[in-house]
Amino acid sequence: MATIVVMPQLGNSVESCIIVEWMIAEGDTVSVDQTLASIETDKSTMEVPSTAEGTVLKLLWEEGDEVPVKDPLIIVGEPGEDISGLVPGGDAAPAEADAPAEQAAAPEAAAPAFATERATGAVSPRARALAASNGVDASAIAEGSGPHGRVIERDVAAAIAAGPVLTSAARAAGVSAAEGTGIGGRVSVADAGRTAEAAPAAAVAAPAAAADFPGASTSAPLKGVRKVVAKRMMESLTSTAQLTLNTTANAAGILAMRKKVKNADESLGLNKITLNDLVCFAVSRTLLKYPVFNAHLEDGVLTEFEQVHLGFACDTPRGLLVPVIRSAQALGLKAFSDEAKRLAGGAIDGSLSPDFLSGGTFTVSNIGSFGIETFTPVINLPQTAILGVGAITPRPTVAADGSIGVEQRLNLSLTIDHQVIDGADGARFLRDLVAAIENIDVTVLA
Repeated sequence: MATIVVMPQLGNSVESCIIVEWMIAEGDTVSVDQTLASIETDKSTMEVPSTAEGTVLKLLWEEGDEVPVKDPLIIVGEPGEDISGLVPGGDAAPAEADAPAEQAAAPEAAAPAFATERATGAVSPRARALAASNGVDASAIAEGSGPHGRVIERDVAAAIAAGPVLTSAARAAGVSAAEGTGIGGRVSVADAGRTAEAAPAAAVAAPAAAADFPGASTSAPLKGVRKVVAKRMMESLTSTAQLTLNTTANAAGILAMRKKVKNADESLGLNKITLNDLVCFAVSRTLLKYPVFNAHLEDGVLTEFEQVHLGFACDTPRGLLVPVIRSAQALGLKAFSDEAKRLAGGAIDGSLSPDFLSGGTFTVSNIGSFGIETFTPVINLPQTAILGVGAITPRPTVAADGSIGVEQRLNLSLTIDHQVIDGADGARFLRDLVAAIENIDVTVLA
């Protein structure tokens, strides 16, 4: 008897997933727990295992489709089995018909009957491709003309014809301009009041012919985590006023602490505590004194949080992920370190629930192990600040008696959203963080 395999609920916060790549095809034989597809949530990419065995009789969606959780994904059964009663609309495909662009105005194929209202706002693959090639944010289209409000190709074409694309900041500020000077011709806040006549000649000139590049090359659309990161970074940089402050902390205390726990009795379970654990631990305590740093800014509303849900950037085989240590301020050093190891391990091997990849109130990004001293970390929206941790480097010092020595200094880079955090407050935060790091033994006991 034919069996329907549904899109699983991958975390409480996930309502739908985009199919990045099918790992099987119709006619293949699958077993329980075999990977069916690679999917993308708004936080990461994951794999969907089969909950049934048999022959794949029907793939109900195409790559690029957004599928609500718990909706049918594929049909598995015996070869030749009649599944007409299980396929919405008979044999009709759920995706857009492969009609030429000039026929975009024609009615699209009906969406699967099991599509729920949670799919409202979903963007079809062809619409997404057209939007990307023209610098249009398809998600900004309030409601599409496709089934269940799905944004389809003609909706994007209409948006392109309606006028220039605005950045989120320009849209919020009500900016109106004939042409934009931002990336991809987007209208930014700086374009307020500009007209086509006022635009520089270079901005309205016809684009130059594409240059020929010798040698082989490859092109591929962004997928999975890389696509998610790209979108978030652009949104962050175009919608916030980011300012980075740099300082250093005397690393003698934290290095001594790390040596002490590394050499501690193994029965205490402290040996795996890292320098990054110690820095993040100090951050979780310092944030308690600066609520505006432990906050979200969304649609002009600042929300400050009592508890610190600390995110830390994690380099994984699928790209950058940010696991979140819940209520970090309430954890002792060992519990803090153990939780960080658990989250990092799950992020790297792909087993971490998306619930642990969201809800952060502040983020720490550490690339000091690569020898990077200072950098400009990009704020993880909707957060208001992010700390970058660089390498420990030797610096010359002058003692009170005039003698010259060498001191190991830990580099710190703090990026703040200047919309809600002033530079002086950023300096005060760094001053107190430096004190917490330099006196880490006292910080741990506090």
